[in-house]
Amino acid sequence: MPDFKYKAKNRAGKDVLGTMTANTRKEVLDRLSAQRLFPVSVEDAHKNDVNVGKWFKSKPPVNAVADFLTQLGELLENGVPVLTAFQALGKQTPNPALREVVVDIGEQIADGQSVDAAFASHSRVFDDLTLSVIRAGNEGAFLEAALKRTSKFLEDQAEIKSRIKGAMVYPTVLATVGVIVVTVLLVAFVPKFEPMFESVVESGKSLPLATVWLLGFRDFCGKYGLYVIGVIIALIVWLKIQSKTKSGRRFIDKWKLKLPVFGSVAQASAVSKLCRVLGTLLQNGVPILHALEISSRSTGNALLQTAVENAVDAVSSGEPLSKPLLDSGLIPPQAMTMISVAEESNTLEKVLLNLADSLERQLSKKIDIMVRLLEPMMLLMLAGAVFYIILALLMPVFQMTDSV
Repeated sequence: MPDFKYKAKNRAGKDVLGTMTANTRKEVLDRLSAQRLFPVSVEDAHKNDVNVGKWFKSKPPVNAVADFLTQLGELLENGVPVLTAFQALGKQTPNPALREVVVDIGEQIADGQSVDAAFASHSRVFDDLTLSVIRAGNEGAFLEAALKRTSKFLEDQAEIKSRIKGAMVYPTVLATVGVIVVTVLLVAFVPKFEPMFESVVESGKSLPLATVWLLGFRDFCGKYGLYVIGVIIALIVWLKIQSKTKSGRRFIDKWKLKLPVFGSVAQASAVSKLCRVLGTLLQNGVPILHALEISSRSTGNALLQTAVENAVDAVSSGEPLSKPLLDSGLIPPQAMTMISVAEESNTLEKVLLNLADSLERQLSKKIDIMVRLLEPMMLLMLAGAVFYIILALLMPVFQMTDSV
């Protein structure tokens, strides 16, 4: 059984601190009440301990999480009590990692924790979007609908990611083959031509510029290749660390949007998430200021999040929502026009949801174009690298033949 640290007050008002072994937090509260103590706080005694094991736990797949949310929403929609629903799903969930999470959430709710707070304790499994919508659904009494909508959104996102991963298999194979081919040519073939290159230089002739560059590149890789790989790994680690900070996320997201092709995909994804979440919250009666606060954390882009947070201040002071969003420059002009008209006609939630559908269709097309462009680009790069190496090796041969 777990240990719990508690702080309570006795009838004289003095603090009483201690540790108690119990099955649940509620059991600790009951025991303290039986001892005529007034509980102030009850926490897991090992809450702050470093759990190295959790770093190696497998994360449940998105499809499993989506199925769980759908089943939970259906059970609640049919009148099944929350605790009973979690007990049933804790036994039926096929994924072991997710089953453990479901059981823990059920135990937290049994101990008096709110549904959204219990979900939030597993932020590794449930992303910001899911937690934000669940929080809004719990507060606005539309939890069942929120769970189903979140499940549908996760399934759509998982399908897009699956399509991207599937489409990236061929370009990844090409890139791997390209690196292997170029490495073999540099290591195995170029040294065999070096005696001939030396004889050309000794005869008083200069090597072609392409050959000089090739030899210089090979020498650079031989001397500094490991250092370059180390710098690349260090850069990736640094970006990972920076992505955990607010300023770092802003820097990374700013450059993401500037990338060719990929930038427009990232922008469409962030804006579609904002429209989807904000429209869903407004449709279910959540006040616009609260809806903006929740949806700002669900965009997946720090720049757009800041723009929506600024919109909260603007709307609270009486300005229209469209003005701060327009000033951000992150939302497409056509979408801004629709949002402005929707505000005036009081159909904002309907327009936002329609806009989300339209942006997601555009996102799907952009992903297809990006993948289709990537394959021929990889082929051209591979063919170009091999052609350059062969040409650089053969040009001195042609030069010697002409002199003869």
